[in-house]
Formats: sequence, structure tokens, C-alpha cells
Amino acid sequence: MTELNAIGITVADLPRSMRFYRLLGLDLPEDPADGHVEATMANGTRLMFDAEDVVRSFLPSWTRANGNQVSLAFECESPAEVDEVYARVVAAGFEGEKPPWDAFWGQRYALLGDPDGVRVNLYATLG
Repeated sequence: MTELNAIGITVADLPRSMRFYRLLGLDLPEDPADGHVEATMANGTRLMFDAEDVVRSFLPSWTRANGNQVSLAFECESPAEVDEVYARVVAAGFEGEKPPWDAFWGQRYALLGDPDGVRVNLYATLG
């Protein structure tokens, strides 16, 4: 049986992407080696980042497509943490797509954009 255990993102600027995801709490090295970096989540799933040159090394005709096909969701421990993480990332110069709000489905929610246009959702259950 197959099991999803990793999510890969191709990035244009690996050091900038690492800075963004470190602000979200991922444990990533300061100096990415060989254009590939990954972090293992508490549930064992790996989030992997590859520089465009790495992808072109095995798919020479690969090109970046514009779009919003992928989003990542990070669960925060509290509604206050949603606000804090959003503010920290935006203050560091990254895109804040939608500031935190209390969503009708019972969560504190916010939307960020990573350096390559991947939507990043932050959320926590409301009180």
C-alpha cells in the first residue's frame, strides 16, 4: 500500500524560502547543501524544498507555471499564536495575503504567501 509521506516544493530562491519557513517554526539548516532541504514534521511527513536547478537536472524542460494549485496548512496552538506567527512573517517582509480573522467554521485563520506563491494557511481552534 502506498502512503503520502512527503510534500515537495520547487523554489526559485532556496535561502529566501528557508528563511520564510524558519519563521513558521521549521527546523531547517542555515546553509542548504546541493539545492535540497527537508524538514520532518511531528507526524513523520517530510516537507522538501528543491532549487529549480535540481529539478532541471532530471527534468531538463521543466518550467515554472503560475497558479495556486497547492497550499500548506500549519496548525497553531492558539488563536493568539496565529496572530503572532502572521505578524512575525509579515514583519520579515513576506506576503500577508489575508490578516487573521475569526472564521465562521470555528477557527482563527490567516493566509500567507511564500516566496514562490504557495499559499500558507495558519489556523487554530477558537476558544
